[in-house]
Amino acid sequence: MEIGVGLDANLNLSFTEQEELSREAARLGYTSIWTPEGTGHDSFQLCAQRWSATRQVVPEGLTTGIAVSPVMYRTPVAFAMSGGTLSELTGGRFIMGIGSGGAYRPRSRRALGLPRLSALAMMRDYLTTVRQLVAGEEINYKGEVVTLRGTRLGISPAPHTPVYLGSLGPEMLRLAGELADGVNLNWCTPKQIAWSRERITEGAARIGRDPTEVKVAEYIRICVDDDPDTARMAFAKATMGYALGQTVPTARERELGYRGHFERMGFTEELAELDRMREAGASRDEVADAFPVEILQQVGYYGPAEGAAAAFKQLSSGLDTAIVRVVGARPGVESVLSVMRACRPQ
Repeated sequence: MEIGVGLDANLNLSFTEQEELSREAARLGYTSIWTPEGTGHDSFQLCAQRWSATRQVVPEGLTTGIAVSPVMYRTPVAFAMSGGTLSELTGGRFIMGIGSGGAYRPRSRRALGLPRLSALAMMRDYLTTVRQLVAGEEINYKGEVVTLRGTRLGISPAPHTPVYLGSLGPEMLRLAGELADGVNLNWCTPKQIAWSRERITEGAARIGRDPTEVKVAEYIRICVDDDPDTARMAFAKATMGYALGQTVPTARERELGYRGHFERMGFTEELAELDRMREAGASRDEVADAFPVEILQQVGYYGPAEGAAAAFKQLSSGLDTAIVRVVGARPGVESVLSVMRACRPQ
């Protein structure tokens, strides 16, 4: 199993700090550096900067990856151009993860002027066309969301660019088993990792594919601090936006996205109680303080540095690439370094 590190915008790192942390990741023996993407800094450019910084420690540079970029922000051709360019620049040390983001939410689609659509159909279209483009193929394709006619990526030779799919639910995992080079999981218990691999295998069987061709990577959140309460509150706040969402979900939204994912793992009643607190006007800090430790401890780790590595190893069972997703207990680089050092590859 390979071990990577994940750094995100919530850490409020400057570009200079990201460069130094990238070099430190290489010194500590991490094999890859990953970033999610929202509507902030362009993640392809962040990956290029991080790869360049690591070359001062490892001549060929570390692999960098995006996990994941919501496809609503780019066309398939734009993904192929950016991903292909970065693959060529890094000598093939780049992994492009794509996902449906908030496409299942009407308000997210309205914000981007998009019509009602099937997130599953959209991801089938994007996986099919992006992978064909970065393979150098000419595309003539008509799907529910994407149509391309006589389109080819103008990079020769075609850059090798693995395309991973951000997947949580059963049908998206099966789709990855059919079409993706890998899967980006998130917020999983070890039992959920095993369940996800079963769904990937089912998808691969649809086309007679060897399921071991589909690599499985996951962000595992780690928050390190000598004060357990400080670490717990920071970790709970990092979890809330995913498990609960920004607003109390509708009955339908509870079946979808991350809320559906956490409920599939058996946390329905606990999350419903937190929703009741939110509806009654509880503050963010009050909800974070009430967040059940049983959930937090099943999907990540918070606490003193000496317990982080063992917890990370246990949570990584069944993965090809386990990514230490840093949760800062306090502002500044030192909290980030504490996590990176505590979980350094052995």
